[in-house]
This record gives sequence, structure tokens and C-alpha cells, in this order.
Amino acid sequence: MFSAIARVFRTPDLRRKIAFTLGIIVLYRLGAHVPSPFVDFPNVQSCLADTSNTQGVLSLVNLFSGGALLQLSIFALGVMPYITATIIVQLLRVVIPHFETLYKEGQAGQARLTQYTRYLTIALALLQSTTLVTVARSGQLFGTTGVAACEQLLTNDAWWAQLLMIITMTAGTGLIMWFAELVTERGIGNGMSLLIFTSIAATFPAAMWTIWQAQGFEVFLLVLAVGVVIVALVVFVEQSQRRIPVQYAKRMVGRRTYGGTNTYIPIKVNMAGVVPVIFASSLLYIPALISQFNQTPNADGELPGWVVWIQNYMTRGDHPLYWLVYFLLIVGFTYFYVAITFNPVDVADNMKKYGGFIPGIRAGRPTAEYLDYVLTRITLPGSIYLGLVALIPLIALATVSANQNFPFGGTSILIMVGVGLETVKQIDAQLQQRHYEGLLR
Repeated sequence: MFSAIARVFRTPDLRRKIAFTLGIIVLYRLGAHVPSPFVDFPNVQSCLADTSNTQGVLSLVNLFSGGALLQLSIFALGVMPYITATIIVQLLRVVIPHFETLYKEGQAGQARLTQYTRYLTIALALLQSTTLVTVARSGQLFGTTGVAACEQLLTNDAWWAQLLMIITMTAGTGLIMWFAELVTERGIGNGMSLLIFTSIAATFPAAMWTIWQAQGFEVFLLVLAVGVVIVALVVFVEQSQRRIPVQYAKRMVGRRTYGGTNTYIPIKVNMAGVVPVIFASSLLYIPALISQFNQTPNADGELPGWVVWIQNYMTRGDHPLYWLVYFLLIVGFTYFYVAITFNPVDVADNMKKYGGFIPGIRAGRPTAEYLDYVLTRITLPGSIYLGLVALIPLIALATVSANQNFPFGGTSILIMVGVGLETVKQIDAQLQQRHYEGLLR
């Protein structure tokens, strides 16, 4: 393994790509700590020092920004606008036929869809930055803590100061997109995925240090051991797939013979990736957001009953009802997203067009029904696996008093393992192009 890593750094072209990628990552992390204009940086840092303030409904977005959101930095929005825009464009392929046509046009169509994603990212960044600045101005960014410093986060709340903050954060999102595209074109690839990986990895030391301080060295070692086991299991499931054999009939074109090959259709156990977890977290965030804007007491000096119910059951990560709703939403969204991204009818038609068939299954509609049968049943364990992994931080929150950014579970471990495996495969492919063995054996 060490000799393979040494071969990576002995290859000049690959060494330059890795150095360029590391340079972009350093700039990205520096920007996450540069405060936006008119932010009271000492007050923000004093609120962040109390870890209980980072367990609110914004914890998921804060995780994807590498902690930049709650610091109100120039990169406060992180990659979330781009992730949201990408998911929306994928969903619009089902609703808008023009988007589906562009998707099937190849590289030119994909370039148009990418351009639409960029425009939508900037629009979402404007919307999210406006919401963030409004929440920070109202003093509700860290919730109702009762601490004066957490309610006075801006040094100037004039309209032009807020407008400058919104423009700065939106420009930061555009700069992050440019960084990601540079890494994809001139680095080792997977630019946006690597930036997400960097954001999540940046929260690991602080999360583990919090556990050490709160629970002691023994619990720290136990969490570390459990984390290694979880990573191994996640790698095993992420690499697991059902291979459906496909044969292609031989065709004679002139004196040449085409086809006659055997291949397979790989159907992963977790075809949806981390998207269902993001969907479920975002949907659970809506009731808490609505309740935050209904904090006016009634005549008896009490909050409305439905607001109290939401605060007691739908915003507390240590409540079993919250766990159950979260788990069921992930299972449902997994089936929904897989149904959108994998169309058995299109796969069956493409196989029939090129003379392919599944042994024992007739081409056309029977093939589509068979693929749907396999996909439906293999998605069930995949959805349960996603739900259980996503619940790990919430269980840790209730058992070892970790915060919701617990490193070994949920979106963090799924993204880090997925991006790590994909990056290793990219480097391995580039090594093999240069006649080396590669990293993977």
C-alpha cells in the first residue's frame, strides 16, 4: 500500500493534480473562517463555545458548510445551494420533458443542464442568505438561549448592511462552485464531492474532542472503536451490488461480427446514496422553522399547544418519536428517489435496441418488469440500512451526550466513505493509464 502511494507522488502529472487540489481545499477552509461584513465575531465565537447552541435545526446545513454557517462567514452557505439545485434539476427531469431530452442528448445536453444548475444555485443562495441574515438579525440563529451575546450578532442592522452581507454570501457560493469546477478539470476530479468531504472532515476533531472532554478517555476509545466498525460496514454495503447478467446476440455487418458479449447490470444495494437522508432532514426542519416564527404567547402567557408539541417531539433528536418519523421518511424517500433515477423501461428498451437480453427473460416489457421486481426488493434493505445509519448520531446524542455532528454516522459517514472510495478509484484509474499497478489490487 505504501509503495502504491509512493508511485502516486513519483508521477509528475498526478503529483501536480494532487497539489492543486490540496491548494483549493486550503483556500476553501480559509474562506470558511473569514467573517462576513458587519458580523460581531467575538459574540459569534462565544455562542459557538457553548456546544448546546449547535444542536438546533440548522445543524445539518452547518455540517455541510464545515461549521461556516453558524460563524456567518463568507462561505456560510457552503455547498448546500448547489446540492439543492442539483437535486431539483434531477427531479425536474420527471416533470419537464425538455430536461429529460437534454439529459439524453449527451455531452451538449449535460452542459446545458449544468448551466441551469448554476443559475438555480445562485438563486437559492440569494434566498438562503437572505433567510440566514434575517434570522441572525432577529437573534434566533442559536435559538432562544437567553444569552445577550447570541442575540446581538450584527454590528450594523441597517438595510444596506444586510444587503452587503447577502451579496457577500451569494458571491461566496459562486466562488465555491468555481473552486469545485477547477478541481474537477485540473485536479483529481469530483470537485464538489471533495469539498463536501473536506467540510465534513473538518468537524471530526472538534466532535471527538467534545466527547473526550464530556465522557472521558474510555468513552472516547469506545466511540473510536465503534466508528471503525461502522466505517467497515458502510464500505461493505456501499460496495455491495446485485449483478443481473446480460447477453448480447451476435450480428453480422459485412464480414465483421458484432456483439456476442456477456456483461451485467450492477444494481447497488444503496442506489439512492445520501439524498434520502437530506430529503428527510429538510422535511423535518420545516415544522421547527414554522414554530420559530410563532413564538408569541397567548393571553395566559403560554405558547400555542401545537408549537409546544413540535418543540417537545419534532425538534429533539433524543426523542423516540422523532427517530421513528425520521426513519420512515428516509425509507419512503429512498423508494421515491430510486424510482426517479432508475427507469427499468428505459433500460429494457436500450437493451432491446442493441440486441441485449437477460437469460431466461424475454426482451421488452418482461425485462422491464423483472428489473422493477429486483429493484423493489433490493431497495428495501438499502432503505433500512440508510435509516439505521442516519439514526446513529441521534442515538449517540442520547447516550454519550454528543452533538448532532457526531462523526461516525448519518450523512457524514455516508458521504465521506462514498467520496473516499470514488477518489481512490479515480487515482487508481490514472495510475493504470500510466502502466502502473494502481492503488487497488
